[in-house]
Amino acid sequence: MTTMTEERRSERLVARISPSDKALIEKAAEIEGRKVAPFAVTHLVKRARKIIQEAETIHLNQAESERFAKALMAPPRKPTSAMRRAMQAYRDTVIEH
Repeated sequence: MTTMTEERRSERLVARISPSDKALIEKAAEIEGRKVAPFAVTHLVKRARKIIQEAETIHLNQAESERFAKALMAPPRKPTSAMRRAMQAYRDTVIEH
């Protein structure tokens, strides 16, 4: 994955915020000893990565994990009539003859 220091910074991000939100962000940036823009970008990117990771990760408890593993290990079931119709429709419309 490319990091900010490796990738050319050519895009702009602009947002309107309230005066109280701006003051809050400025104070937090000051506490970290950083300017507002680098502070904001660092924290936005970090949070964006976390949100994406959480959305793309499946969390299963013990029972769900066992059920999932059992389904994976089970032999395939015979296709239903609806599945056969769907496979035929796929062959008729997608696969070149």
